[in-house]
Amino acid sequence: MSKAEKTKQFIIEKTASLFNTKGYLSTTLSDIAQATNLTKGSIYGNFANKDELAIEVYKYNSGVLSKSMSRSFSDEFPTTMKKLHAFVDFYRKNWRSVFSNGGCPLMNAATESDDIFPTLKNQVKKSFEDWSGKISSVIIQGQKNGDLNEKANAEEYASIFIMLLEGGILLSKTTGDEKFLNLALDKITHMIDKELNILPS
Repeated sequence: MSKAEKTKQFIIEKTASLFNTKGYLSTTLSDIAQATNLTKGSIYGNFANKDELAIEVYKYNSGVLSKSMSRSFSDEFPTTMKKLHAFVDFYRKNWRSVFSNGGCPLMNAATESDDIFPTLKNQVKKSFEDWSGKISSVIIQGQKNGDLNEKANAEEYASIFIMLLEGGILLSKTTGDEKFLNLALDKITHMIDKELNILPS
């Protein structure tokens, strides 16, 4: 990486938690300067404006989450059922870390951007599509392998899993009670074991 690229990456990483916690719209240039210990001129020397930095920070935040979650679908877990259960376990084990950094970056950005920040909204839409696609692909592969119910609609299950997760995260973070996320994860587990799985449990 060149010096300029390293500086950009430094700014992105130093402000990642700030944007996700305070909000992409509410974070000010002064907040960014304080977090990075750089002058406003230095920041604008690397990014055209705050919106450009916000987009890059969102890509970084969503990328970190995606990379961590994608490990559940890797060859580390040899069967489809193990992959799906690892996906659920990821949230059971890491919810404290997710909450301490402001919550789910996809949900935060989606709620905030909506009609005010269309460029960010498009990035969030792509993230959800990618997330849904990864889950769908795992289910479809399981159907091809004869592990999962071939009549199940993979895209619908992927969407339901995401809706349950995001709703559970939202309620648990808002109330400070993890039971809502656990209820969502329990429901997803039940769907995996009783609706998708074709083998007796």
